Amino acid sequence: MMEIFSYPFMQTAFIAGGAIALVAPLIGSFLVLKRYALIADTLSHVALAGIAVALITKTEPLYVTILLCIGVSLLIEFLRQKRGLQGDAVLAMFLPGGLAVSVVLLSLARNPGAGITSYLFGSVTTVSLNDALFIVALAIFSIITIASVYDKLLFAAYDEETAKASGIQTTFLNTLLMVLTALAVSISFRLVGALLVGALMVIPVVSSELLAASFKQTIAYAMMFGIASMFLGLILSFSVNIPAGSTVVLVSLLFFLLSFLLSSKKHVILGNK
Repeated sequence: MMEIFSYPFMQTAFIAGGAIALVAPLIGSFLVLKRYALIADTLSHVALAGIAVALITKTEPLYVTILLCIGVSLLIEFLRQKRGLQGDAVLAMFLPGGLAVSVVLLSLARNPGAGITSYLFGSVTTVSLNDALFIVALAIFSIITIASVYDKLLFAAYDEETAKASGIQTTFLNTLLMVLTALAVSISFRLVGALLVGALMVIPVVSSELLAASFKQTIAYAMMFGIASMFLGLILSFSVNIPAGSTVVLVSLLFFLLSFLLSSKKHVILGNK
């Protein structure tokens, strides 16, 4: 078992994966509370378009993806807040739209090859040490930022209208949350995969909601589930030689099943009264 840590690329994967597994469920906790969880999947399709742009222009996918995801997240929030469109309607447009743009751009890229699979489903070998350190830096920035506005962000996520009436700058907080979500999606795609990163932001949160007695507990449990899913997924991925992202998501689903079986809140999901 300890042999896995003797490989430099696995050491890098654990560093990057640990940072992602902490920040993704943290941000996802607020998204789930706002019933805006699909933003993660929407931006993951946008991230795929960013990868395609990077392949065409022969630039760094991570940086292109960050810029594109932030830009689209700001556009989505602008349409929701300033044009009065329903959030789910906006996401319903951008989610397939992002995928459609990605497919078109990938068709224009010359010889994307088998390497595109690693971007879709994650690969431990595509994360360099510089990437890992950059991911850690952005994760720390995101955690510190959320901690600094935690109370106001929670209020705005729980009841946006009341928070706005109380003088809280909900527009700024919503925009900030969208930007942080875009960063989380962007830094996760190499390890987890562009098509699977949304699951890492939602599944640990839903699992923790079944067990937690407060929102802070939900965040704490979600981060623990995220770390456990990431590390066990990486170990299994290395041992069985299967894509890292898919394995992490499957382990996360197993934790959800375990939480469901242990929870006294099963009736909430099943819809029983």
